[in-house]
Order: sequence, then structure tokens, then C-alpha cells
Amino acid sequence: MSDLTKLTLKAAVDGLKAKQFSSEELTTAFLTSIEVANPTLNAFVTVTADKALDMARAADARLAKGEGGVLEGAPLGIKDLFCTDGVQTTAGSNMLRGFVPPYESTVSGNLWRDGAVMLGKLNMDEFAMGSSNETSAFGPVVNPWKSTGSNADLTPGGSSGGSAASVAADLCLAATASDTGGSIRQPAAFTGTVGIKPTYGRASRFGMVAFASSLDQAGPITRTVADSALMLRSMCSFDVRDSTSLDVPTPDWTASLGQSVKGLRIGVPKEYVVDGMPAEIQTLWDQGMAWLKAAGCEIVPISLPHTKYALPAYYIIAPAEASSNLARYDGMRFGHRAEGTTSLTDLYETSRAEGFGSEVKRRLIIGAYVLSAGFYDAYYVRALKVRRRIAEDFDKVWGQVDAILTPSTPSAAFALGDKQIDPLQMYLNDIFTVTANLAGLPGISVPAGVDSGGLPLGLQVIGKALDEATVFKVASALEDAAGFVARPEKWW
Repeated sequence: MSDLTKLTLKAAVDGLKAKQFSSEELTTAFLTSIEVANPTLNAFVTVTADKALDMARAADARLAKGEGGVLEGAPLGIKDLFCTDGVQTTAGSNMLRGFVPPYESTVSGNLWRDGAVMLGKLNMDEFAMGSSNETSAFGPVVNPWKSTGSNADLTPGGSSGGSAASVAADLCLAATASDTGGSIRQPAAFTGTVGIKPTYGRASRFGMVAFASSLDQAGPITRTVADSALMLRSMCSFDVRDSTSLDVPTPDWTASLGQSVKGLRIGVPKEYVVDGMPAEIQTLWDQGMAWLKAAGCEIVPISLPHTKYALPAYYIIAPAEASSNLARYDGMRFGHRAEGTTSLTDLYETSRAEGFGSEVKRRLIIGAYVLSAGFYDAYYVRALKVRRRIAEDFDKVWGQVDAILTPSTPSAAFALGDKQIDPLQMYLNDIFTVTANLAGLPGISVPAGVDSGGLPLGLQVIGKALDEATVFKVASALEDAAGFVARPEKWW
């Protein structure tokens, strides 16, 4: 089969079990695609070809005996902030270049337990700080999509740009990603893929390089909603090594797919109509409502009054937590150590100056400022109070609705370099996604249409805490109604 790399995760797993092809054949096909595409797209920072083939052969041996897990033999990409035993993990930073963990993150360990194969580590914004994958020490990832009539290189979104681009370009069946303010859902929307952030605490953060601990959550980027449900089930688990891990069972979310959504009440928040939003985004949102209404849902206008404070609160809380988390990278305890320094203070300062990029430095300075003695109450404590209000807004509407429908992003993918001059413009990319992180709620982005330039656009479904089942049910209905089949034309 010459089109092995175009299979969905579910089709590939089913084909492997039916012995239509081997994991070694499938893995080899992906490694060949990576070899061709990666010099142009820059999605992988490390390709683990030998390890992948060893894992594939082991999977084939298990499949030959009629054994194997739910992802047996499936080749995946791993975002480079999940620690992988014996394989370099950098979080996209010079600070961790050359770091080879002697242990495995819980999320990736769960995937290997279920038989998956690791193709390599995926590029990302440095320490997950960015919305365009341009802050990576390994250079930007290039979106496999191009706008009609333009040859400009586009962003795949961030921070999980490598994950989104690799899935969209058929370089892996699916990929792990992480979401602190929208870093799964925004790249998914920009690349015509599906991305879900589960409820905070569903997936263990053990072995994930931390950005903002109360916001970070792992999730998958896949080609379909069914693939997303399959991946998320493997990734999630209770973990005593993560104090925020929820001791709850992990359901089989694939059972929610294709179920009727008749009678579900879908909330549409008026605060998500923002100034300057392109007409195409509003049109797609209206279309999403029409699709769900036709499927038997009731569309309910709702208000989330504190939404306008979400971005300012996020950009205080996240840098504050980053400032604390990244203090360990000082050249002594962890991370890059500068050469030729003359004192301990010089070593600390020079190591951090050399190791961190400009966006990380910007956020660390903001974080240190809002945590400092004179400003802690005025900024950080106040932001935490706003966060509580945002969560309460959602609590109040759950009595009226079962899920919420919004756009995923305020625009389609933009050109690389477009927003780098003004960080505030870049931060506005998180405007529709960040509330779910602040409230700890599950959110999924589903590709639902294209803009006038043929670029993909996504719709977001936000659900109640621990109610991913309803999120998947609504997402599946949207996917069926949208019938999104557009693919990037191969130019690399």
C-alpha cells in the first residue's frame, strides 16, 4: 500500500490487527515521509528511526501472537516537552539542548504500554511559550498549508506547532501535545486537524517540562475526532506522582462517537463576538450553530461576563508560574551552564541569558515582577480572583447548557513573522481558548471549513469538567455535518 501514511489512526490500528500490513512497513513509510518533508517543514527536532523500527518489530511480534494494546504498532510523534527515556528532550530551548532523561513521562509511557511506536520528538515554541512556533531554538515550524495564490510560509500555530504540522503533513498517525492557553486547539485549527485539551488533572503532568503548572494539560492532535478519542483514552490515567492528577476512571470515549445529540442544549456566549473578528469566522460559527440545530440541539444564548478579563489574568498567572518553574534552570541545578564565568552570580546570569530565548525572558521578567513584594497583591492575587470569577461564570451556565460552541481562533493561519513585532497581537490568538484553561475545562477544536484563501478554520466545543463524553459527542456531530475533507497540497 503506497498510501499508508494517509490512514487515520483508527484505520491503521484496525489494519494492523487484520494483518493487512505490518507495523514495520507502516513505520518505514512514515520515516521516509519525514526524511523528505522535515528539511522544509522542520516539524521534528529528533527522529528516532532505529528505536522506531525496533518498537515496530516488537509490535509485529505481539500482533502475530494475537496480542497487543489498543495502539499496537501505531507510529506517533511526541512533543518535545514529554520526557522520553534515553531520547533528548529540549522543550524547544537551548537551555535543555543535549538533556537526555533517564525516565519516561507518564503520558508517553502510557502510549508505549498500549503498543505505540515513537517516530521522534516534535518541534515546539520554547518552553511552550508562543502561539506561532517561532520561539523555538530549533527554528520555526512551517505549516503544510498554503493560502491560494500565495507562496508565503504560514505558521502552524503554537506551542504545539510541530505536533499539528506533522499530523497535517502525514508524518505520523497522531501526536502528543500540551495546552496551557490554547496550544493544542489553536494549532489544530490552523492545520485542519482535531485537538482536544481534557479536563485539568485527567492526564498526568509527571515527566512534562513545566510551563505553568496550574494550567498545563496534555492532549492529542489527530486527523479525526475518533482518533482523538482513541489517543486520549491511552494518554489519560491517575498518577500518584502528580499531585494534581484526578483519581477518576478513564472512560472509553470512542463509545460517545456518533451518538445522537438530539435534545442537547448548546450555549453560545455573546462575549466571544470580538471587535475586528473576520466575517468568515462569524459565518463559520453561525454555520456550526445551524448544523447542531439541524441535528436536534437547542441553541441557547449565554453570557460569560468575565471573559474580557481572561487574557489579562492569564498573562499574569502563566508568567508568574513560569518564573517559579524555570528558576531551577540556573546552570547549577539544571540546564545550560555558561563557560568562562568569574563568580557564582555571573554563572547564574550568563547561563540564563545564553540558555533562554527572548520570549521566555520576556515572560520570566513579567512573572518575577508580578510576584515581587510590592506587586504580588496588586497583580498576582487579583488575577487569581479574576480566575475564580471566570470559573464561576461557567458554573452558572452549566445549569442552562450541556456544552458551549465558539470559534477556535480569531483568524486562519498567518504568515511567519507577521505578529512577531507586537507580542500583544500574538497573545490575542488565545482569546477563545484561554478561558477553558483558567477554568480547567475540556475543550476540542474540530476543522469545520476554509477561509477565502482555502486555509482551514476550526470550531471549538467546551464542556463541563470531566464530561469529555459530551464534548466528543458534539464534536463528532460537527465533524459529520462539516464533512471537512480538505488537505494541504504537497509542495515540500
